[in-house]
Parts: sequence; C-alpha cells; structure tokens
Amino acid sequence: MDKKYFVLYLRPCRPDFAQTMSDKERNIMQQHVAYWAKYLEQGIMLVFGPVYDPSGAYGLGIVAADSEEQLLSLMANDPASEINKYEHFPMRAVMAPK
Repeated sequence: MDKKYFVLYLRPCRPDFAQTMSDKERNIMQQHVAYWAKYLEQGIMLVFGPVYDPSGAYGLGIVAADSEEQLLSLMANDPASEINKYEHFPMRAVMAPK
C-alpha cells in the first residue's frame, strides 16, 4: 500500500503558549516530543518541530501514514492533544523517499 502524506499543525491553546507554559504544560510538551521521536525513527513522522511565527509559535509535522485513520489515531494518542489542537491536511503531489 502506498503511503499517504499529511501536514500537521499543532495549534497552541493560546497565542503566547510557547512563552508562558506552566510546568505541567512543559512536561506534556516534553512527552509530545518523545512520543513523535519514536515515529520519526520508524519513518512515519518525517520531520517535526516548532515554527517561530512572529504572530505566535505553532507545531508543524509531516507524516507518512498508511491511512487517514492511522493519522487520526496518532494525533489522538499524542499527549499534546490534551492541551492543544491538531489540524491536518493531505498532501497531494509528493516527492518522497523511496
């Protein structure tokens, strides 16, 4: 089965989230990084990290999944989804590693 590619946006719960995280939120975000790192090693997550947009930082990732259902499950199980909101969009024209 061919992989399906998606761009993920992790929208913070407030515009200044990156600057004002509580200790609890920082711990959740550290768990978030560890969560996706294992999928990076497996080749499911291709790249991810914070984007320092002057109007407010957000998370960005590119995922190669077997299906949108797999992607939805991955997002739902991410600890960061407890405090932030995911948006995802399919990528149609993809040049990907073989």
